[in-house]
Parts: sequence; C-alpha cells; structure tokens
Amino acid sequence: MPSDPRNGVPIDVDADIRRAFTLPSRVYGDPEHFALQRERVFTRTWQFVGGAEELKAPGHVRPFTLLPGCLDEPLLLARGDDGALRCLSNVCTHRGALVVEGEGHQRFLRCRYHGRKFGLDGAFQSMPEFDGVEGFPCEADDLPELPLERWGPLHFTALAPAMPFDEWIAPVQERVGWLPLDELRFDPATSRDYTIDAHWALYCDNYLEEFHIPYIHGASLSDLDYDAYRTECFPWANLQFGYARGGDGTFTLPDGHPDAGEPLAAFYFWLFPNLMLNFYPWGLSVNVVQPIGPARTRVSFLSYVLDASKRSEGLGADLHRVEMEDEEVVASCQRGVRSRLYDRGRFSPRREVGTHHFHTLLARFLS
Repeated sequence: MPSDPRNGVPIDVDADIRRAFTLPSRVYGDPEHFALQRERVFTRTWQFVGGAEELKAPGHVRPFTLLPGCLDEPLLLARGDDGALRCLSNVCTHRGALVVEGEGHQRFLRCRYHGRKFGLDGAFQSMPEFDGVEGFPCEADDLPELPLERWGPLHFTALAPAMPFDEWIAPVQERVGWLPLDELRFDPATSRDYTIDAHWALYCDNYLEEFHIPYIHGASLSDLDYDAYRTECFPWANLQFGYARGGDGTFTLPDGHPDAGEPLAAFYFWLFPNLMLNFYPWGLSVNVVQPIGPARTRVSFLSYVLDASKRSEGLGADLHRVEMEDEEVVASCQRGVRSRLYDRGRFSPRREVGTHHFHTLLARFLS
C-alpha cells in the first residue's frame, strides 16, 4: 500500500474500481505533494517538445525549458552536421551557466562565461587555460544528451523515463498509425494556451471520466452517442471512443482496423501523466497539461491539420466551447477539494474507468 511521505497516511487506490477510493484531497494543491509529483512523476515520464520539427538545417539550435513552473529544466535542441536532431542539457559542465541563450545557426556551442566549447552533438571540444588538470577532459565534461523520440510530427523527451517510448506510444500507433501522420501540419492560428486555477491532476481527472459529459457538455457535444461511449485502458495510456450519433462526421477506417465499421468520430487518447492526443477526421488536437504551481495549470491546445475542410464537422468542431465548460467545473472542483469536510470519493465502475486508471498510476509513482 503506497504511503503518503508527508504524513504517513496511505494512498490506497485499490486496483478493483468497485472497492477503490479516489486520491486524497491533499494531493490536489499541497505544496509538499506538488514537489513530490515534480520529482517522482514528471522527471520519469515522457514530455512533449514543441517546435522541434522546425529545426531542419545543420547548425540550427534552439534553447527551451522543459515544463516551466514545474521541472524548469534548461535544455536545447541542436541539428548536427550529421543531420541528427539532439536534445541536450543547456547547462555548461564547467560552472553551470547557460550555453545557448538564443535561437540561431552555429557551427559549435560555446559558453560565453568562460569559453568552454562543445560540438553540436554535445561533446566537449576545448577549454581555455585548463593546462595541468588531471583526468581532463572526461565524459562528465560533455553536455548530457536526453532521448529525443519522434512520432509523426510530434517530438518527446524525458529526463529519466520509467517506461520505453515505444511501449508508451503503442496504443496510439495501433489505433491511428494508419493515418498519414507526416502530412499533419501545425496550425498556429487555431492553437492557444489556457491557464486554469486548478491542480494539473484535477484537469486530467475531468478529461478521463465520462460521467460529466451529459451534464457539462450536453449542448456542445450533442452529436456524441453517450450510451455507446467507452474507455479502454493500457499500461501507460487509455483511450476514450467517441461515437457519432447518426454516424455523421466519422472516420473511414481501413479494413483490418480493430474498430472497422464502427461510427467513430473521435479517438481521445490520454498518455500518463499529462498528455492528450485527440484525433478527429480533420486532424489532431494535442493537449499538453503543464503544472505551473500547486493549484495552477497551463493547458496548451495545439492543432495539427490533415483536412481543413472538415474543421466545422463533428465532435471536434467547437473545442474552445468544450474547454470553457471544462475549465469552469475543474476550477469549481479545486475550490471544493480545499474543504476541511472533503477527503475522498468513489468511482463509477461504468463511467470513471479512465480516472481510476490514472489514480492507480499516480499512486504507484508517488509511492
């Protein structure tokens, strides 16, 4: 039974949803719990890297921060002369200054603090006035390299991943890998960030449960067949199947597909801990849930379009309205879980399978 390091109270999310209680309310907003989640969850999981597909020419480098407000890890992308795109630490191995402070095209990387020089692959090259230093240079003088994985137009990295990338992304590949993923094009005009006064896990809870759909999205998702709606779980992900009422605005699934012949209008994937990949006939809406404080979250909605002519059809036609409805209820939950009179709830075995799955994984990582 996982224990809560803050006060020794068990976080006992039973594997049987019929017996399980939800996570204790202190998980949602307690600063010590937030620090624990940062170190035990976000350092060990795959995280989205935006804009990596734009670095095409050798020598193109771009610094970025991994999960600002949470991990705050300084990293950089660098396209080497060998054509490989790498994700490197952006912290000089001499005294910790940032190596790259702006995007550009460079033949090598040089720290402006003391002149330490690295190749575009992160390998140490030279350092002025270091004559006589024993055992120098060594492997520790190179910039650490992080894994950088690509799936379609999307890139991901991790500090110390607890699961292989191929295993993490496998359910998505199985269901939608048949799509021409390399033809997806990022659309900045319909991409935007939302900031919510709520804990990141509350946002995920809401996304993962089916229960609220007729109550919160009765009008905005009126084309959704709620009776047919279902969730399927995998080791590191789950999938909600959005069926269209009347069969309009659906995918034309290939022969041999696990769901061939079904009127599917949306595949809603959640990947542990904080990524949603929502596939519609028009393309892909990526939701990156970024913790920026114990009760503050930034959600990036990123649009990748396959067929712009279908943007006004089906379940993915009015995502902004759906988001506004979700934000209101999630903010309400954040205010509620602070109550001294509330601690834990129960799960609907029919409608909260995804949320229960999330809670079991989160409890495991926090143990």
